[in-house]
Amino acid sequence: MEITNFNELEINQQIKKAIEDLGYEQPSPIQAKAIPVFLEGHDIIGQAQTGTGKTAAFSIPMLNQIDPSDKRLQAIILCPTRELAIQVSEEVRKLTKYTHGIKTLPIYGGQPIDRQIKALKGGVQVIIGTPGRVIDHINRRTLKVQDVKIVVLDEADEMLDMGFREDIETILKNVPESRQTALFSATMPKSILDLTDKYQKNPVHIKVVRKELTVSNIKQFYIETKKANKLEVLTRLIDVYNPKLTVVFTNTKKGADELVSDLQARGYGADSLHGDMKQIQRDIVMDKFRTSTIDILVATDVAARGIDIDDVECVINYELPQDEEYYVHRIGRTGRAGREGIAFSFAFGREMRKLKDIERYTKSKIMKHSIPTVNDVEQKKVSQFFETVKQTLDEGNFAKQLQWVEDFLNEEDYSLIDICAAIVKTSLGDEEKQEIKEEKYFSGENGRERNRKYSDSNMIRLFLNVGRNQKIQPKDILGSIAGETGVRGKHIGNIDVYDKYTFVDVDKSKAKTIILKMKNRKIKGNKLNIERANRKR
Repeated sequence: MEITNFNELEINQQIKKAIEDLGYEQPSPIQAKAIPVFLEGHDIIGQAQTGTGKTAAFSIPMLNQIDPSDKRLQAIILCPTRELAIQVSEEVRKLTKYTHGIKTLPIYGGQPIDRQIKALKGGVQVIIGTPGRVIDHINRRTLKVQDVKIVVLDEADEMLDMGFREDIETILKNVPESRQTALFSATMPKSILDLTDKYQKNPVHIKVVRKELTVSNIKQFYIETKKANKLEVLTRLIDVYNPKLTVVFTNTKKGADELVSDLQARGYGADSLHGDMKQIQRDIVMDKFRTSTIDILVATDVAARGIDIDDVECVINYELPQDEEYYVHRIGRTGRAGREGIAFSFAFGREMRKLKDIERYTKSKIMKHSIPTVNDVEQKKVSQFFETVKQTLDEGNFAKQLQWVEDFLNEEDYSLIDICAAIVKTSLGDEEKQEIKEEKYFSGENGRERNRKYSDSNMIRLFLNVGRNQKIQPKDILGSIAGETGVRGKHIGNIDVYDKYTFVDVDKSKAKTIILKMKNRKIKGNKLNIERANRKR
């Protein structure tokens, strides 16, 4: 069985409601194949790349099997790094939004173990952890695994590459043999197959094979821009390029509707197309788009394949898709019937890694495009205005209007050139807009960069115990480190801020200085704990 819609799943309504809130509209290929098999109780070998939606592929069926009334540990998700454990934990937590009684906990090295012990004593049904810290808790008897019924190994190939095989086997030997075991991996080397032979029971092998598709006649660009600036950048692109028809893609139905409202408020002819709409509503919107009654269509991936119009000149990925194959389907809405098309993708921070994955998949180069300036927009509008004026002059037949101008000149003491300038201002407006400052976190051919290029091999990742919950932003971290330690910004790399934690990449030669000088300092009134992130734990 393979699902085409989340509503087909026989799962509890609380999880379905959480899926709807997250805006998931259509299962990704790995979700469509893996979730029904997982729900049937089979062991699974899931082969899929990072970024294909595999976290939801195991989280949704796993959570459906958790008993909220039983406070004992029921499921373990193992991840290779603390960063991935946090990321998976956040997604699982979102899926439990309406399922009261299910407690989840990320456990990893670098965080005080006594805090984790206290949380475990309160009763936790699902833990998401790195193998080293899970072993620590098992040895301390603070993690009781005798009732575990589900174990998930996420990014198993990376865990083995990092030397976690012995830890993984120790954990699997401690949990009941009757458990359900799901293993997800991008590759299937012999070491993985040996593990599945030893610890899984007749596993179902699910492999997502991506189709090779060509995008040779489409010019592809990306723009580094924060979420807060996306709407302004989008409207500037449309103003400067002035495409006949534009399709803008979002990842959620809610996002599509909100963007349409924002565009309409700015005077753009836009409408949305997504899975919540009845067929008759879709037909009406598509008819308006075909006839250019509207010239901007904001769509989700579900709707993408239904957009088959030759005059689409531009596609904009307002949000990057979760699967590379979706990217190809999206931009394939332009460049049809042998014509050339243009595609823009908005990305920032960690999304730049996803962009590199898309480049590898499409075997094409996505070029950097600067954010259109206020002057770019103004020049385009002025050019279009005078082009219209020239057409009117060429056509003639404006004797009546000529008389009006002559009458005005006779009655008022203004020069003809001042009058023309006033007419242009009246027609085009004179709105003052601030330039958008590009903030680079990742870019360039030679790796990631943040204002200046740096190499991953020269960087060390640090862990800080503050995050969004303490109103922390990357600029706060950067400013505090630079101010307290004297380390210049060029030695500080990527800054990833989570709800409760922050990770900062810093130059190896400066790491010790930063740790010593920042120890016990305060950021926005919060006492700081800073230490080197332990990748293995």
